Amino acid sequence: MSDQLIIFDTTLRDGEQSPGASMTKDEKVRIAKALERMNVDIIEAGFPIASPGDFEAVQAVAEAVKDSTVCGLARALAKDISQAGEALRHANSGRIHTFIATSPIHMKMKLRMEPDAVLEQAVGAVKMARKFTDNVEFSPEDAGRSELDFLCRVIEAVIDAGARTINIPDTVGYNLPNQFGSLIKNLIERIPNSDKAIFSVHCHNDLGLAVANSLAAVQNGARQVECTVNGLGERAGNAALEEVVMAVRTRQDLFDCDSRIDTPHILAASRLVSSITGFPVQPNKAIVGANAFAHESGIHQDGVLKNRETYEIMRAQDVGWGENRIVLGKHSGRNALRSRLQDLGIELSSEEELNEAFLRFKELADKKHEIFDEDLQALVAEATTSTENECYKLLSMKVCSETGEVPEATVTVSIDGEEKTATAQGGGPVDAAYKAIEDLVNSETELLLYSVNNITSGTDSQGEVTVRLSKNGRIVNGLGADTDIVMASAKAYINALNKVMDGIEDRAHPQL
Repeated sequence: MSDQLIIFDTTLRDGEQSPGASMTKDEKVRIAKALERMNVDIIEAGFPIASPGDFEAVQAVAEAVKDSTVCGLARALAKDISQAGEALRHANSGRIHTFIATSPIHMKMKLRMEPDAVLEQAVGAVKMARKFTDNVEFSPEDAGRSELDFLCRVIEAVIDAGARTINIPDTVGYNLPNQFGSLIKNLIERIPNSDKAIFSVHCHNDLGLAVANSLAAVQNGARQVECTVNGLGERAGNAALEEVVMAVRTRQDLFDCDSRIDTPHILAASRLVSSITGFPVQPNKAIVGANAFAHESGIHQDGVLKNRETYEIMRAQDVGWGENRIVLGKHSGRNALRSRLQDLGIELSSEEELNEAFLRFKELADKKHEIFDEDLQALVAEATTSTENECYKLLSMKVCSETGEVPEATVTVSIDGEEKTATAQGGGPVDAAYKAIEDLVNSETELLLYSVNNITSGTDSQGEVTVRLSKNGRIVNGLGADTDIVMASAKAYINALNKVMDGIEDRAHPQL
């Protein structure tokens, strides 16, 4: 049995299925480069058949990434597999991941197919995928609720057809760790040709057990884990990459394998994904949360000062925490900024993006005496998340909030190049600003989420605001950052409105 645990990251595919987490092609490439820098073995870049935009994004990632294997998802359908093969044509190392459901409820209610027909389609899909690449992965969707005998039949047949990775998904997060670990063990022992494939797992977090199930599977012979940065994913999310990697790395007394992940890059990747998707990381999140290595209790603090291992099982520096203050100010030049961004693993796609980031850096340096790495992450995210054809631009805003008076905001917005101004009152300054903006744009959107997160400590910290809007079934996230929280709120709202108006194409969901 191999002593390497393969890390298969699906942030760009399954993670993007979180409502509002859609990413542009350039954003996907930025995250893919961060994953490559972290030594992720396989990057699932997307579902190429979903839309022309998804195809182009997978193609762009395949061309940009050189050291990691780039994977495209495909249903067990000829058109899906052909599209995935074409998207990966220029990949240095490519994989096609094809799947079909095998649980009784999925076969009957979703596919409306008999088991023998499902088996035949699975085998045919693997054989077709082999025409494009020798690196083929097969997943029996909803394996966690599939009948064991049928599951064994399907897996044996697809291995014979040429699949070299067999992924066992707990698609709906239904399994418990001992149950799921036993399933992996039974499959490896019962299937005659199991030695010809690597067994993988893909666990969802509906019961909060995605990481636990993944680790139980590894202890029972799985040698690939499919996961996402920050546990991002639809519904309750996926197994968190950082938690799986550090659990195995920390408990080598219980695991006879380890990953190749370069762990000091974990925190930077976490912040990048959070800033691009607009999904903030909760403070008490394991590994990458702001409180992950913080100690308030006097007893704990005393113990850590005497010996770190009394209350810390990992070194904060091992996952990227540490001194994050940089000596950059208003007199620093583009090269200094570019150099620090490179140190953080942030690669801008063009000189224009660098110029935009530099302009925002100068503006921030006038407001803040100390610039932190977190500030740069937010700054770059804001500079690169604008839509290609911005319908709305925030030009100016004046807000009045006084004790005993109703807050009022006057906002000036450029709408398709035409400057318009409106004044409105509200329950607070942010409410007043949003009402003024709505008076101008009449977006007919529904505000689903308004979230504020401080980027760094201190009263001069930038506030990062996430706004989630819904219109006609489409959900988008908007981001804004500023030392003025009301301004950050307005920026986030305008950013979300531009995404709503951007006309992002309809995308097929792989499981529908």
